[in-house]
Amino acid sequence: MPNLPRHQGWSIERLVPLLAGVFVLFSVLLAVTFSQWWLIFTGFVGANLLFYSAVGWCPATLLLRRAGVPATSAGCPTPRR
Repeated sequence: MPNLPRHQGWSIERLVPLLAGVFVLFSVLLAVTFSQWWLIFTGFVGANLLFYSAVGWCPATLLLRRAGVPATSAGCPTPRR
């Protein structure tokens, strides 16, 4: 698999799903360990992912923009030969 695209840096379009996955795993761990009420947080993260896919922004994107994270990556890299 030598023709895989190379990492072009972190952008909002890459960080939002990453953060959502981390939050979901963390809230499920909290639900198993402490209380099932933590699954409400999992639902909140899922709702924000749906909102992000439909509208193109969510609360996390607002925070990431303020932090100076670029909205998209530099472009689609060309595979090396």
